Amino acid sequence: MKWALLTLLFTIATVLTGCEPLMVLDPKGPQAERQASDIMLSIGIMSFIVIVVFAILVFVLIKYRASNQSKDYEPPHIEGNPWVEAICLGIPVLIVAYFSFVSVQSNYIVEATPKGYEDQKPLVIYASSSNWKWHFSYPEEDIETVNYLYIPTDRPIEFKLYSYGPITSFWIPQLGGQKYAMSDMITTLHLAADEPGEMMGRNANFSGKGFAENMFNVTAMSEKDFDEWLKDVKKTAKPLSEKKFNELLKPGHLGQMTFTGTHLGFNPPPNEHHMGSEKQEEDHTEHSQMEMDMSDH
Repeated sequence: MKWALLTLLFTIATVLTGCEPLMVLDPKGPQAERQASDIMLSIGIMSFIVIVVFAILVFVLIKYRASNQSKDYEPPHIEGNPWVEAICLGIPVLIVAYFSFVSVQSNYIVEATPKGYEDQKPLVIYASSSNWKWHFSYPEEDIETVNYLYIPTDRPIEFKLYSYGPITSFWIPQLGGQKYAMSDMITTLHLAADEPGEMMGRNANFSGKGFAENMFNVTAMSEKDFDEWLKDVKKTAKPLSEKKFNELLKPGHLGQMTFTGTHLGFNPPPNEHHMGSEKQEEDHTEHSQMEMDMSDH
């Protein structure tokens, strides 16, 4: 049994050495790096807790086992120990409080412009989803891509997310956390890439039978290479028409596509604020105006 256990452990260790690192633990940007450090912090603290608890369990089982006591031993009657109760209650409270503090602090950091990029103008990209594909509009560059994304390194990226179908979740694990894209509002996600390379992005929210293949490729490159790519697109890509875009919105899977122009002109995104809230505000304004007119009469 001893040699069988050692062989099993050796085999597992050998196989795991060939595995690629988890994408969330292989960050390529400041936002993802912060989240990876939080994950490792959580794993470290939880591992320490598990080791301590099991060590105490083994100690208690050995020291207070029945065979280690005399045959006529009778345990004393104890009402309770305030110190033990304080430790059992206080330590979990402290752990949860610490994790809550770290989580809130990290949320503010990853929601803001990436650290070190505050003084740079962001590249704005409208990322919209449809069943089951992603459309990336570069309004300043006047181009649009389908199912792939090119971004420059060392520059903040401001994604404007929305959906032409069910709620989806935009996620590039090596750049940052996921964020929802909805049909009647825009959500903003701030990311940045510190180094060039290929990455994977996907929809992380179940959205029907085509969800599993609702992915896109991400390529981070230098600013110079990015500018050359833009020039090449404008020379070779076909313009995006409203008819073509409506065809792209039909449910199904597509390969990678590139167009000059964007759909933002003939099929604009929703307003920055939730349409329901805006409608309620308009109704409230109209109602207030009617009350004022009635009071005047």
